[in-house]
Amino acid sequence: MRNLTLRQLRAIQAIATNGKIVNAARMLGLSPPAVTIQLRQVEEEAGIELFDRTAEGMRPTAAGLVFVDAAQMIEERLRLLEDQIDAIKGVRTGTLKLGVVSTAKYFAPRLMAAFMKEHPDIEMRLSIGNRAETIASLKNHDVDIALMGRPAKDIPVRASAFGDHPLVIIAPPEHPLAHMRDISKERIAQENFLIREPGSGTRISLEIFLGEVPGRLDDLGVEMGSNETIKQAVMAGLGIAFISAHTIASEVEAGRLVILDVTGMPIRRQWFAVTRSDHALSPAMATFHNFLMRKGAMYLPLFGKLYPDSGS
Repeated sequence: MRNLTLRQLRAIQAIATNGKIVNAARMLGLSPPAVTIQLRQVEEEAGIELFDRTAEGMRPTAAGLVFVDAAQMIEERLRLLEDQIDAIKGVRTGTLKLGVVSTAKYFAPRLMAAFMKEHPDIEMRLSIGNRAETIASLKNHDVDIALMGRPAKDIPVRASAFGDHPLVIIAPPEHPLAHMRDISKERIAQENFLIREPGSGTRISLEIFLGEVPGRLDDLGVEMGSNETIKQAVMAGLGIAFISAHTIASEVEAGRLVILDVTGMPIRRQWFAVTRSDHALSPAMATFHNFLMRKGAMYLPLFGKLYPDSGS
């Protein structure tokens, strides 16, 4: 493996990304035969095939996936090296790829704007996805830092809490429970819930909350693909929802939604900044992390205004 070159590894990445030699060659600015030769050289060096040749295109084998992951790690390390050299030179620049779960999109832009105002020479890119997509981006080195409510467990990560993340149950203002106090868990469990997809942070927390009610998890509720869809469905009277308080600030203030007074609510979780622990922090990542620890909580919606009895 000592004879592998960056050019060869980039060819492997391009084939895996595009699925076809001709498309990989176009991406790399090379001829298809040149890319084929590079692939053949790597396979000969490794003594194993890296791709299955199928009618649909080139699919990475288990060995191919290992090579792709190694190539991504090397590219990431080279980018880190460049940022570190710039830092040694005193150049306050760099790039930062930020990934956030969909719930965090309600405050991430303000957070980014404040950071970029302090550090205008650091280029930031934002990607938004559900929990599974954000973890996959972190796993594939597509993001440097991820903001989420529950750190990933299937990849090595370091996680730092930077603010409270309250979870509440919402209903339309005309709902029969809207003006009740101290609603029991057993009573709220009788309602029709509108829920996110399996694996989402809020759904996991709801499953934990209702897990003590016999049989309730057998039919948890109606699945919907986004917080926005859930909010609209609740306002339309289709059910109630367990949701992050940070996603509903404007609707509650406008009187289109209410937070139900359920015993044991709000459930207080935390927001975490998550990075891979098997990678060193670049200067840009370290700068953003320090900013989050100092000021991140300032850019979260003020929950106390929505829920006066919360103690916020």
